[in-house]
Parts: sequence; C-alpha cells; structure tokens
Amino acid sequence: MAHRKPELPQKPCAACGRPFAWRRKWAAVWDEVRFCSDACRSGRRAAAIAQAKQDPGKRCARGKMKSPP
Repeated sequence: MAHRKPELPQKPCAACGRPFAWRRKWAAVWDEVRFCSDACRSGRRAAAIAQAKQDPGKRCARGKMKSPP
C-alpha cells in the first residue's frame, strides 16, 4: 500500500501561510481548523492582544471591548 499524503486536502495556515494537510484527529472539525500548530495559534493570539493595546477602541483577542487604561 502506497503512502497517500498528496491526496489529502490542504489549506494555508492563518498565521504563517504555510500549507498544512488534513489529519485524522481533525476529521470532525476540519472546517474550523485555522492554524498549522500550537505555536502559530498562540502567536496569532499574542499579535491580536498587542494590537489591542495600541488601539484601545478595538476589540481584544476574546472579542470583548478593551477598557480604557
């Protein structure tokens, strides 16, 4: 039996842009998967929080309005 990795669906990572392939553990939530790794997922969140600190009128990473300092 040949290895069939090229036949799996792929999508680009929302943080780094690299393509990543479908995994069996993501079968039920493949449409919701956005990041290729935990590192990309945490980096994305950190960037959103840093941006919210610069502009307090925008929403923070959790989607709530940030209170003024």
